[in-house]
Formats: sequence, C-alpha cells, structure tokens
Amino acid sequence: MDPRSSRFAELTSGGGLAALAARSGEPLPQLMEARRRSLLARDDAAAKLAALDRQDDVSVVVMGSWGRLELTSGSDHDFVVLVGGSPRIAVSPTPEQVGEVLNKAPSRSGAFDDVAYVDHLVTRIGRRADDNDNLTRRMLLVLESMAIAGGEAHEAARRAVIETYVDTRVKDYRPPRFLLNDLQRYWRTICVDFEGKQRDRRSKDKWALRAAKLRTSRKLLFASGLLPVLECHDLTAEEMRIWLGETFAAPPVDRIADAFLRHEAYDAGVRTLVAYDRFLGHLDDEGFRDELRSLTRGDEDRSAAWVEARRLGRQIEEGLLALLFDRDALARLVRQYGVF
Repeated sequence: MDPRSSRFAELTSGGGLAALAARSGEPLPQLMEARRRSLLARDDAAAKLAALDRQDDVSVVVMGSWGRLELTSGSDHDFVVLVGGSPRIAVSPTPEQVGEVLNKAPSRSGAFDDVAYVDHLVTRIGRRADDNDNLTRRMLLVLESMAIAGGEAHEAARRAVIETYVDTRVKDYRPPRFLLNDLQRYWRTICVDFEGKQRDRRSKDKWALRAAKLRTSRKLLFASGLLPVLECHDLTAEEMRIWLGETFAAPPVDRIADAFLRHEAYDAGVRTLVAYDRFLGHLDDEGFRDELRSLTRGDEDRSAAWVEARRLGRQIEEGLLALLFDRDALARLVRQYGVF
C-alpha cells in the first residue's frame, strides 16, 4: 500500500465515512450530525481558549466521543492538558482554566481533566510505571484525540508516540508488534476493567450504559486501531511511520469505513456503520440513556433500550468479524499476528 496513493489521500482527508455512505446510499445521518456538532463545539472552545495563556509545547486535547467526532447531547467533555516534555511546576493553561471554558471542573481522578506529559507516554510503556491512566492517555492520543488548542504540539506528541512504537527495530513488511501488543493490551484492559467495576458495589450504577458502549463504540475503537496496524504488512518501516501518522489523524469511523471499502466488504461495512449510526441516535435520546442508567441486573431483558443496544452491538460485531475473517488477506494477517 503506497502512502502516496490516491486511496491514502482520501483516507487522510477524512473521506472514508462519506465515501461508504455515498457508495451504499445510506446517509448515516446520526454520524454526520455528531461530526458537525463536534466540529462546531471544537471551534467554539478553541475561540474561548485563545484568550488563555498557552505555552508553546502545550496542547489542550479532547478524547472520548468528542475526540472521535461523535459528540451527542449526553457526551462528557474528557480532556487532558498535554505537555510535550517532562514534568514541571508551571503549566499553562491549567486544567482548572480549561474546565471553566468547557463548563467542567477537573475531577483530578482517572485519566482525564489533568496534566499529562509526553515523556511519560513514551518512556513508561509496560511494567509498573505504565498504570491504567498512562496507558489510556497514550492509546487515546493515538486512536481518538483532537486538539482544541495547540494543534502543532498535539501532532508532535502523537508523532512521538507512533515513532516510539515504530523504531529502528521494526522490520519491513510486518505489522509493528510493539504497537499491536499494546493495542491489544489496551482493549483487554477495557474489558477487564468493565468487569472490575461490576464487582465494585460503588460502581454498579450505569452498568448497562457502560456495557452498551463496550459492545459498540469501544469495540469499534479497537478495530480502528487494529486494521491500520495489520495493513502495515505491505509497508517498509519508513512508510509505516507515514501511514500510521496520517491514518490516526482521521476519525476512527473513517478508518473503519476505509478498510471496508479497501477490502470490498461493502455489505458488511454498511451493516456495521448503519448499526452504529442508530446507536448514536439512541445515545442522543435522553430517555434511552436514562433507561440504561437506571437498569439493574436481572431486569435487562425487560428493557427495550437494552434489547436494542444489544442487537446493534451484535450487528456491529458481526460486520467487523466478516471483514476480519471473510476476506482472505485480512484473515491471514489475523491468524499470523492476532493471537501469538
């Protein structure tokens, strides 16, 4: 796959979703509306943040649904103040200042609403220092992040992480194992942490909403990283750096749509993204979200919202599995690199 090809240019321009929608005749209205809403919110926040002092190597980066360009009325505004170096005493803007702009007070717990340092992201990979927060920030910086201030610093940070994974030890025409293993570790961590929260009495609320997102947006996010990494089997190490850098600058659904198009899995692609489009529409419905939030174990099969979320999750999974295992080129790569 030549990074200079017209297909590559189409992907990096964010055209995968629009291209699949045009080919299928499915307008995907919820995904398109969420993207429009996200970009408007970005522009509004960027204008407000412009009034704050900002150091040159600092970016304000949003992740989650905002970073995926999938903002709905119920979305959280997860952000980090990302510093392109090592820890220091004074960082500008502060998380408190950003929180005021986004109407969100920094929680100072978990991976978001705090300061993150690129040095930690690239030097603390694996072992004890790489805690869940550091792993989450690193993976989401690559997979689903958008700068609302300091775009150049944000791109430099993402490039630094990618180049850490694709270093001089990476071999031509093989998916980069370091990145692949960390990506798989992150996906399994999400799944294990979901179960851990279920066992914690303090975190049992919202289990159905979390489970619905695990079956849909979280699964798609993992696939949006897995597919470009597997595609590296056609590239030299230098081409991988270009491919991954530009590919991960596109929203996750664009990466997935492009993979369906590239491997001519049109029907599976339409089924997958139509299901996700409908799920996003449901998430934009306060009644649907409230029903999932209030659901208790044992009552799920009596909930229309849960039954629908589970159905759409299965449809998404079936579409992704069809792409990964019904196309010989990808099936060989999954068999060779996906397990061992």
